[in-house]
Amino acid sequence: MAQVAQPFAEWIGRTSETVDKVTPRLAESFRAIFGDWLAPTEEGEAPLCLHWCLSPAIAPMDALGRDGHPAKNRDLPPVPLPRRMWAGGRIETIAPLRIGDSVRRVSTIANVTRKQGRSGELWFVAVDHDYYSPRGLAIRERHDIVYRADGTSAGDGPPAEEEPVTTRRLEPSPVLLFRYSALTFNGHRIHYELDYATGVEGYPGLVVHGPLQATLLFNLAASRGGGAPNVFTYRSLSPAYAGNPLDVCAGVDGSYWTADANGLVHMRGRGEAA
Repeated sequence: MAQVAQPFAEWIGRTSETVDKVTPRLAESFRAIFGDWLAPTEEGEAPLCLHWCLSPAIAPMDALGRDGHPAKNRDLPPVPLPRRMWAGGRIETIAPLRIGDSVRRVSTIANVTRKQGRSGELWFVAVDHDYYSPRGLAIRERHDIVYRADGTSAGDGPPAEEEPVTTRRLEPSPVLLFRYSALTFNGHRIHYELDYATGVEGYPGLVVHGPLQATLLFNLAASRGGGAPNVFTYRSLSPAYAGNPLDVCAGVDGSYWTADANGLVHMRGRGEAA
């Protein structure tokens, strides 16, 4: 994939700050969605990956775009392609968040890149997030977002590179996707509106959220490693869809991935031991 240009240079380094709270209701709702997929935590600590429920982009109804996202998010550059997805990221866990914490998130635009791939033009926006609890820096994260043009497809993922040593199967339902969208205040219609997902964006079904898959992988890594990985990286390779079996797999040496029933990979991750 050849890099074409470095656009929006004036956006690089821009920062924004938000504050949100880890409420008992938020933690209880998160646990209700994921159940025994979550790794054990100490008394009073928030479930792992709950930070993705904090500080969502909030806009009134008349400020939303066709896809349900805010049409003009002042904290992100106005990339000129309409279809937005999670591309991957990196999570460094420094300290746990706790129930009742007021969490300050400092977000910085790290990079904006335009590329030409096999499926057409792609834009990538990398955002760094630092999450501060009352005790100091808790999580340092890199979030990669990809934008595609209409009529393009990510296609099927590659086969897994190794045989799993652990596999758990989930069949993500539309209700699961809807509840996660509600908890994260994510209005993206590909996750809950079938006619839009298939008729407008061209997917074969409702799309499973990228952070939902990353939550499953991160918690599997934490369960196997006896605590949150010091560093966890993940990359989306192909969409997963509601109603299809989703295998959540662990390999050797810190490798993790989600795959369909045929073993084609949706997301690949790697964790460093706690």
